[in-house]
Amino acid sequence: MTNHIALFEPQIPANTGNIARTCAATNTHLHLIEPLGFKTDDKHLKRAGLDYWNDVNITYHKNLEAFMEVAQNGQLHLITKFGHRVYSDIDYATTPGDHYFLFGKETTGLPEEFMREHEEDCLRIPMNDEHVRSLNLSNTAAILIYEALRQQEFSGMELAHHYENDKLD
Repeated sequence: MTNHIALFEPQIPANTGNIARTCAATNTHLHLIEPLGFKTDDKHLKRAGLDYWNDVNITYHKNLEAFMEVAQNGQLHLITKFGHRVYSDIDYATTPGDHYFLFGKETTGLPEEFMREHEEDCLRIPMNDEHVRSLNLSNTAAILIYEALRQQEFSGMELAHHYENDKLD
């Protein structure tokens, strides 16, 4: 079982850089669905996570249809404030297959028609919608991937690590 984060037409390089860093830390496969709103050599992307870029398994897709060809054999989870189910109510540990967490672009989210076609796959993170339009994309990706990993008993993660200059030793 592999976890995947897919970004539909991401526009803000710092968000993608932060998500790439999270993917490197969690052995999560990153999918970038074009067109991207930046070049992958963008200075903001580099500052946020490009020093981890070589440690991330990244696949680029020409469009949403190309991504769906890859994701069709796994469990698709559309992350949207319009979802009617809460992300933490899903079983990510025993559901067979890979988990694909698909996030929309920062300004407009996922295409409405696509969400309607996959309404049963739409998940929401609870929040007070009176105060904000949405949560930050990179924070949302981290929330989702760590919930999946928690349920999967952090498989493949180091639960403890000793550092040469460990401040707690």
